[in-house]
Amino acid sequence: QVQLVESGGGLVQPGGSLRLSCAASGSIINILNVGWYRQTPGKQRELVATITAFGSTNYADSVKGRFTISRDNAKNTVYLQMNSLKPEDSAVYYCNAAGGLHNIWGQGTQVTVSS
Repeated sequence: QVQLVESGGGLVQPGGSLRLSCAASGSIINILNVGWYRQTPGKQRELVATITAFGSTNYADSVKGRFTISRDNAKNTVYLQMNSLKPEDSAVYYCNAAGGLHNIWGQGTQVTVSS
């Protein structure tokens, strides 16, 4: 079974940076579309950024210019570089890989932005 594991979350001050990783148990992630989502208690999960198998990217307006999604196919990993973090970025961040019959979710990693 293909599994995704997120890592890199933690506590940072406003204006700080974190890099999240989404590591797959196999190379299938390299031919799938990957999205980073985030969710806070009581709120709907929202899409933050996507990267296609082809490599094209899209971002939510709230993070555009601050976050960068990328992939390293040799490591079977997708990253989310988060700069200039704001308190409203605090959430559990999830990665999702989808395409064809695949729709795979990780367990999430907590990001807290606070002074």
